[in-house]
Amino acid sequence: MATRTGYSEPVGPFRADQIREGDHYELSDGHAIHCMTAGGRHGSSHILGSTVLDTDPAVAQQAGIDVGIAWNQGKNLRAPDIVVGMDLREPGWAREAPPLAVEYADSGQDEAELALKISELLEFGTRLIWVVRLTGPLRVEVHEPGSPPRVVDGDGELLAPGILQNPVPVRALIDRTAAHEAALRNLLARKGYASLDAVREEGREEGREAGHEAGREAGHEESIAVARDAVLGQLRARGWNLRPELNARVQACRELSTLLRWLTRAVTSDGPDAALD
Repeated sequence: MATRTGYSEPVGPFRADQIREGDHYELSDGHAIHCMTAGGRHGSSHILGSTVLDTDPAVAQQAGIDVGIAWNQGKNLRAPDIVVGMDLREPGWAREAPPLAVEYADSGQDEAELALKISELLEFGTRLIWVVRLTGPLRVEVHEPGSPPRVVDGDGELLAPGILQNPVPVRALIDRTAAHEAALRNLLARKGYASLDAVREEGREEGREAGHEAGREAGHEESIAVARDAVLGQLRARGWNLRPELNARVQACRELSTLLRWLTRAVTSDGPDAALD
């Protein structure tokens, strides 16, 4: 939900360097837009969606939540709910258009402001914008430059050619179970496996020589190793150096559900202790 102020002049007086990180403001051609904090359903969806998108095998850099993007000589500052495909390692506002941006629209959404934000991002160079509608039937509006918006319903899948490798189930953007399943599929694909069944089949193949029990154990161990590597990789991508006891905690974990929970928290937590709490 957002409200605009200060439109007495065509170009407003504000610039991106006047906005501090954490301020609840965006800029549209120099005009300040006050952006409210997200509600519970809205905010929790950010974590789930970013986990699914961040783990896609084609995403070389981590996805980001509420990343401020400045352009137009600082007169525009926008922060999509999720951005994908950007180099986010440098401090300060990002300066490039995100290839993929995701917005969650819940009750109280200012539709005029959302339409303005979409048009500005597309004009700046964003190739694809997904608007996830949380009110009414679950659906996603897909916006692309030069094309009318189209709608994918809650049982459909989203594609982002050249940005993501795998289709994204719409429900994985809001549902915890579906998000974890999609993230696990992505993590397995990063290791060269089409599915968890493929890991099990490899274990069975090995087990034909060493016995069925050994095969099942090999498949389980490979699943745990994939998830463990993903957690450690995400923590490193955030620029965090793990203390020995935290690294030992990850290495010792043998519960897939715990590792997936840590992976989700590693995307948005403010430090490794919080991520592995």
